[in-house]
Amino acid sequence: MTATKKSRTRLVMGNWKMHGSLAANAELLTGLRLGQADPAVEIAVCAPFPYMAQVSVALAGSHISWGAQDVSAHAQGAYTGEVSAAMLADFGCRWVLVGHSERRSMHGESSQLVAEKAVAALAGGLAPVVCVGETLAEQEAGQTAQIIEQQLAPVLALGAQALAKIVVAYEPVWAIGTGRTATPEQAQQVHAGIRASLAHAGAQQTRILYGGSVKASNAASLFAMGDIDGALVGGASLVAQEFLRIAAA
Repeated sequence: MTATKKSRTRLVMGNWKMHGSLAANAELLTGLRLGQADPAVEIAVCAPFPYMAQVSVALAGSHISWGAQDVSAHAQGAYTGEVSAAMLADFGCRWVLVGHSERRSMHGESSQLVAEKAVAALAGGLAPVVCVGETLAEQEAGQTAQIIEQQLAPVLALGAQALAKIVVAYEPVWAIGTGRTATPEQAQQVHAGIRASLAHAGAQQTRILYGGSVKASNAASLFAMGDIDGALVGGASLVAQEFLRIAAA
C-alpha cells in the first residue's frame, strides 16, 4: 500500500540552471528569506557551482535549503571539471539534481550513469533528485510509460533503503522552458505509474515532484493531484514572489 499524500511533506525546489550573478542572486535570496512560507512545505533552490558559497551564507539559518545541479559519479581523482559530493557537502549542500533532461540530451548521460551519480550523492550525505521524462516525439508515440520505466530501472535497482533518501522528479521534456505544461490529469497519470514502481520496490514514502513550466497560476491544480508531492521549478524560481506563490499553492 502506498503512503497517503498527507504523510509526504511537500517539496518545492527551484532550478536556477545557468542563470545568476552575485548581485542578482543577493536580491533573489533576500526576497526568498523575507517571504512568508508555510512550515509544512519544504523550499529549496539549486544554484550553479560558482555561487555555492554565496547561497550557503545567504540561506544559513533560514527555512530554505539548497542544492547543486549536478554531481560527479566519482569520489575524487583526475576528473577535470567535475565536482564531487564531498565538495558539495563542504558548503552545506543538501540536495543535488541528477539526470536532468538537459544533462541527458546535451551531455549524453545514460540512466546507468544517473544511478551511479545518485549512489555517489548518497555516499556523500546528499539527497539526489532523480529527473526523468520523455520527449515530445516519445509522448506522441505513446511511449511515455516505457521511457520512464527505462530511466528509473537502474535507480529502482538500488533498493528500498536508498530510494527512501531519494526524490524523483518527473519533467516531460516537451514542457521544460516551452511554456507548455502537462494537464494535471496527464501529470497525475505518469506520477501514479512512478508511484506504483516505487511501491513495488518498497519505497512508499519517496516523493515525486512535477517539473515543466510550473507557475503560480497552474501550481494549485497540479498539487491537488494525489501523487504530485511538489514541484521542480525552472524559470519561475528566478523571481522570488512567483516562486513563493508556487510554494504557497
